[in-house]
Amino acid sequence: MLFCHLGHANSVRDISNGLRSITGNINHLGCRQAPAKSTVSYVNEHRTYKIFQEFYYALADYFRQQTKFSKPALHHIKRKVYLLDASVILLSLSLYDWAKFRTRKGAVKLHLLLDYDGCLPTFADLTHGKVHEIQVARKMKLPNDSILVFDMGYYDFSWWYNLDSMNNWFVTRAKDNLDYEIVEDFDISNEKDKNVLQDCNIKLASHKGKNEYPKMLRMVRFWDEENQNELVFITNNFYWTATTVAQIYKERWNIEAFFKLIKQNLKIKSFVGTSENAVQIQIWTALITILLLTFLKTKAKYQWHMSNLITFIRLNLFVKIDLWEWINQPFIRPKQENTRQLSLFSG
Repeated sequence: MLFCHLGHANSVRDISNGLRSITGNINHLGCRQAPAKSTVSYVNEHRTYKIFQEFYYALADYFRQQTKFSKPALHHIKRKVYLLDASVILLSLSLYDWAKFRTRKGAVKLHLLLDYDGCLPTFADLTHGKVHEIQVARKMKLPNDSILVFDMGYYDFSWWYNLDSMNNWFVTRAKDNLDYEIVEDFDISNEKDKNVLQDCNIKLASHKGKNEYPKMLRMVRFWDEENQNELVFITNNFYWTATTVAQIYKERWNIEAFFKLIKQNLKIKSFVGTSENAVQIQIWTALITILLLTFLKTKAKYQWHMSNLITFIRLNLFVKIDLWEWINQPFIRPKQENTRQLSLFSG
């Protein structure tokens, strides 16, 4: 299945024929012969996806012990930062009748919790498309004293209160119809960042809000220069600067970039099997693939862009060359020729 993702195989036939075509190189994969397409289909349907799920988590833990993944930004934030989101993957209802989403459409939903250090999933769940994001979020367990960033799809005041009770901080966007009352409005006239429009402490005013989140919250209004619009953030942290609150939420785009990366470069929009187990296997092997590639990218001396790394590995998938030698210096440098010209006249 890793070959499926890296080789962009479109079917079990492509996987089988692709591995058969590499002849003697199959031995380096620990295989005596390439699997038949019927074998790949049978395994995808009958071997539980939980094997790949457990392998992903074990491999992720191992790599985190081997290397320190860097933060894209927020270097001044010492606590762990997690990014939460979900993405719908559409399916043909005629082939995936178990994944009914709408009247004529099928879908599954990939829920991810990304560790901001390295931007790799620390939790993943694949559900039917109708399952709401908050149902999966309630099942997650975060380390105490961590920071969670999520969008407006996770509006659940009781879940927010649970996060706060576990000594976790969160940053999210406020809905336009949020019912609240201002408890304390802070003077921002001396604020260095002029994009900060308001910084205040609030309490939820609706009956539901009062019951489910009785504590105080903080609201920050911020002007987004790039998109020329006003953003309103909600957090349970009262110590950060207003600019830091905005910066933390801004980094949420990393999880959107992650979804875009795997959808564009790996095989998770079309599947080689139609059973629910086969789809799960393909998703989990995609996460294993991106984990391996992230480790290579982090350790490489050459400054790779992830999409370029995936493309170049695909082009050189079975080239017999030392992996680290190639990944550190992917381009052969031309030999320096002696350009010194001979003298036309000798003395």
